[in-house]
Amino acid sequence: MRDKFVYSPWIALAPAMIILMVLLGASLFYAIAESVGYISTIGQAEVSLEAYRNVLTQNNEFWISLAFSLWISVAATAISSVIALVLAIWLSRHNSHADTLALNWNLAFPHLVWSVALLLFLAQSGLFARWAASLGWIDMPSQFPVLVRDRYGIGIILSYIGKEVPFLTIIILAVLRSQAVGYDVVAENLGASRWQRLRYVTIPQVMPALIAGDLLVFGFIFSSYEVPALLGVGYPRALPALALRFFLDPDLRARSEGMVMSLIITVIVVVVALVSLKIGERQQ
Repeated sequence: MRDKFVYSPWIALAPAMIILMVLLGASLFYAIAESVGYISTIGQAEVSLEAYRNVLTQNNEFWISLAFSLWISVAATAISSVIALVLAIWLSRHNSHADTLALNWNLAFPHLVWSVALLLFLAQSGLFARWAASLGWIDMPSQFPVLVRDRYGIGIILSYIGKEVPFLTIIILAVLRSQAVGYDVVAENLGASRWQRLRYVTIPQVMPALIAGDLLVFGFIFSSYEVPALLGVGYPRALPALALRFFLDPDLRARSEGMVMSLIITVIVVVVALVSLKIGERQQ
């Protein structure tokens, strides 16, 4: 009994957990304090909910940015899920480590590096535009379709798709290749068609893991700043980019509204993470 207590994983993780909880707790306390108007750097100590009222009732750009962030997150997650599901099913029929290596190779690139590469290729002054002009498909590079830094977030969505498809594919592959019995083969021997095997066998097997992965991807995209800042436009902005604009405002009192937006982002991401965790526990 004593040995089990000494070597408990919770005891081993306690130092790291304490440090994380202190850092996160201090940051959260600081964010809440500034969101209610307590800004010590300028000597403002009066507590009020004015920043919340300004953001939620008077700032129309907040709601536009929230809708824009939701559009980017939902679209990128949904498209990535479909592509990852198709790719994983195809790869599951080929028991090779080369495909996993290719997927991990993509994951090694940070999102910012991937976005810079996408900007160099897809911008109207980028490589694809110049190649299209040199081949005579368009008269000049400026006629190339606007795929990055566009008001619909196409470039942002494409960037996240390129990064999240490998992540979701690996999750689905892990489920498909961990089955003790070839259920797909058994269903085929029982006379099930390819569509029936996909609908009644494969998709139910991977759906819990895929939904949990989708929620994690959604939360990451929704709270991410660097890709929307690089590939987005000034209006509409993604919500994290809009929050940063308030942090960089010369008027330090505007930081309260930036903190309100950051707290809203945090609440949404935490809820999504908890739902993902619940789905993962049910899968086990």
